[in-house]
Amino acid sequence: MKIVAHVAATILGLLFLMASVVGLFQLAEAPKFPEGSPAAMFMGAFGPTGYMTFVKVFELIGAILVIIPKTRNFGLLVLGPIIINVLAYHQFVLNGQGLLNPMIIIICFSALFLLWVERNRFLGLLR
Repeated sequence: MKIVAHVAATILGLLFLMASVVGLFQLAEAPKFPEGSPAAMFMGAFGPTGYMTFVKVFELIGAILVIIPKTRNFGLLVLGPIIINVLAYHQFVLNGQGLLNPMIIIICFSALFLLWVERNRFLGLLR
């Protein structure tokens, strides 16, 4: 089970590392949305304000923390709100489009698996 957890953490960390580096260094063009659509307005507000840079920095930090076994739980705490935000964006702004994207599915299952493996440590936060 420990090896599977390491593999899941590596996959989760590398996916967020890739997404953050591409976003921070603008290695790919941002997707174009139809003018006036909720997604275009959402990205129009987040891009110029620097909020996306803020999120990408935390994605990078969380990815590095998840890859390192000793800091994995802290990395999950950093990435948790980001994952919830990604799911909420796809559900509410894109009207459910993209929720079945393989990358989102892998991220969700990896994070949930790691939370399950470390559930006893996370339950300590509730006590």
